[in-house]
Amino acid sequence: MAKMILGISAFYHDSAAALLVDDKIVAAAQDERFTRKKQDSSFPSKAVEYVLSEAGISVSDLDAIAFYDKPLIKFERLLETYHAFAPRGLKSFLAAMPVWIKEKLFMRKMLWEELEEIEGSVLKKKPKLLFPEHHLSHAASAFYPSPFEKAAILTIDGVGEWTTTAIALGEGSNITMLRELSFPHSVGLLYSAFTYYCGFKVNSGEYKLMGLAPYGIDGSERVEGYKKKILTELVDVKDDGSIILNMSNFDYATGMRMCNDSEWERIFGLKKREQESGLTQEYMDLALAGQQVIEDIIVRLAKTAKEITGCKNLVMAGGVALNCVANGKLEQMGIFDEQWYQPAAGDAGGALGAAYAAYYLGEGVKRSDGGDRMQGAYLGPEYSDAKIKIACKRNNAHYQEYGDFDELCRNVSKLLDAGKVVGWFQGRMEWGPRALGNRSILGDARSPEMQKKLNLKIKYREGFRPFAPSVLEEDVGEYFDLDTISPYMMIVAPVKEERRKSVPEGYGGYEMMKRLYQERSDIPAITHVDFSARVQTVSKNTNKRYHRLIETFKEHTGYGLLVNTSFNVRGEPIVCTPDDAYRCFMRTEMDYLVMGNIFLNKEDQPTLLGGDSWKQEFVLD
Repeated sequence: MAKMILGISAFYHDSAAALLVDDKIVAAAQDERFTRKKQDSSFPSKAVEYVLSEAGISVSDLDAIAFYDKPLIKFERLLETYHAFAPRGLKSFLAAMPVWIKEKLFMRKMLWEELEEIEGSVLKKKPKLLFPEHHLSHAASAFYPSPFEKAAILTIDGVGEWTTTAIALGEGSNITMLRELSFPHSVGLLYSAFTYYCGFKVNSGEYKLMGLAPYGIDGSERVEGYKKKILTELVDVKDDGSIILNMSNFDYATGMRMCNDSEWERIFGLKKREQESGLTQEYMDLALAGQQVIEDIIVRLAKTAKEITGCKNLVMAGGVALNCVANGKLEQMGIFDEQWYQPAAGDAGGALGAAYAAYYLGEGVKRSDGGDRMQGAYLGPEYSDAKIKIACKRNNAHYQEYGDFDELCRNVSKLLDAGKVVGWFQGRMEWGPRALGNRSILGDARSPEMQKKLNLKIKYREGFRPFAPSVLEEDVGEYFDLDTISPYMMIVAPVKEERRKSVPEGYGGYEMMKRLYQERSDIPAITHVDFSARVQTVSKNTNKRYHRLIETFKEHTGYGLLVNTSFNVRGEPIVCTPDDAYRCFMRTEMDYLVMGNIFLNKEDQPTLLGGDSWKQEFVLD
C-alpha cells in the first residue's frame, strides 16, 4: 500500500508544502504563490490544499505529516542565547516571548487546528506527526531526490534549531550527520550581515548582493583591504571551513539588526547604506569582498566534506546553496566528480526534505534506483487551455488560439528576434525561487538593450541586476565554459572567450551604469560585468515545450538560447494562475503573453488597468 506523506515548512519565511506518494513527488509549492504575499510565513493552507488536491486525497488519507524543524529545540536555543548575552537583547526578548508562549510552544495543537480547518471537520484519522531537525530536512531535500546512490551532503544556512552548517553522508536510504557548526557562528548570517549593511533586505536581498559583487574591482587595494578587515575583525575562518564570528560586531543573536552598525562603520570607514539610496564603488567593493570570503569558506567546507566522507559526489541545500557564483567555483575546481543542488534550497525546500526524511528514515523504506527525482522542478499547478480561456474572458482579454504549437513557436521566435518581450506561461509552475521556463518572461539574449528594458520597464527593479540564459542542453558548450548540465539555474559559469568583446582600457574604473551598458559579448543581455552568466540548461525530456521554443528560435536566428527571468515584478511573487499572469502582463511594458496555446497581443487588449497608479501596489524591497 502506497505511503502518503505531507511535508510542511512554516512560520519563518517561505512557507511551503510538498506531498510524496511513496518516493514520488506528486506536488510541491510555496504558499506565497497563492496568497500573493511575498515570502509568506504563515501556515501554508493554500499550498497544502493544492498538493492534496493534486493527489485527490484529504488530510485523513495521509500516513504522516512532517514539519521541517523542531520548535522546542529552537525555543531552547532562543532562551540560552538571551541568557548568554544578557542584559543585551531585552527589547528583542520581550518582543519574541509572547509569540512563542502563545503559539510556537503549542505547535502540535496549532498544526492540528490548521489541518482540521483544511479538512472542514475533525479528522477521522490522525496521521503521524513528525518533527525532523531543520538541517536533516535540508540534507534529505538534497540527497534523496538527487541521482546519487552515495554522496557527501553539505547544508549551509542562517540557523535551524542550533545548527548553521552541517556535513553529512547520504548512502542508500540512510543519512548520517557527521559534523555541525552551531549558532551564533553562521556562514548564512555572515552573508546576510553584508546584505544588510549594503542596504538590501535580509532573506530576500542576498541575490542582489551576489549580483552587485562583480561591480567591485577584483584585486584592488580597497577590496583586499576589506577582506583583510573581515578576516581579522569579523570572522576567524579555520582550515576546515568552520568559522568563529566576533559577536561584538554582530547584533542578530539578541538584537533587532544584523550588525553592530557603529563597529562596522569603524572597521570599514563606511556608513551602512540606506535602502534605495545611491550605490557607490565602496559598497560594490564591500559586496565583492564579502562574496569572496564566503566563497572561500564554502570551498573549504566542500574539501572537508570530501575528506571525511570519501565521496565523489556532492549534494547541497540550505539558503547559501543558492549562491550560484560559489557553486560555479566548486564546479570549476573539480573537488567532486559531480554536484547536485536542491532547486528549492531555502526553507521552502525543507518541506520536501521533511517528507523525504519521514519516508526513508521514519518508515525504513529502501531507496529505489533512479535519476534526478525532481522532474525538472515542475511540481506546481497547471492550467488547461480551457481554464486559460475562461480567465481571459473574465478579464475581457482579447486572444488568439493556436492549434499548432510549432506555428505558435515560429511566431513567438520572430517576435523575440524583433526585440519584443514575451510572457511565457506553460505547464506546471516551478518549485523554488527560479523561473525555469513555465512562469518566465523571455527576451533575445543578443539584444544590447534587453537587459535595460527588462529591469526598468518590465521588472521595475534596480538596473544593475543581471539576467539568466536558458540554453538548449545540447548547445551549452557553444556559449559557456560549463561541462555539466544546470537544469535548475544553480550554477554561474563564464561566457566562452570567443564570444566576448574587448572592453576599453580602464573599464574597471568606469561608473556602474557605464560598465553595465558596455557590450561585452555577442549575447550581451545575459553576460554580467565579469563575463559570467547564471545558466539554465533546457532538456526536451523535462520541458518539451520550452525546449521546442528555444529550438525554433535557433532555427530562425542561429542562437539556441534566450533571456529568461521570472514572471513577476519587484516585490511580487512569481505568477501562479492565468489571472496573475494577465494582471502582470497588463501592468508592465511586456509586449506579448503566451499561456498554453493562447496568444495575447498587448495592443489588442482593453485600456491598461488603472493607468500608472498600479505601480504603488508593489512593495519595494
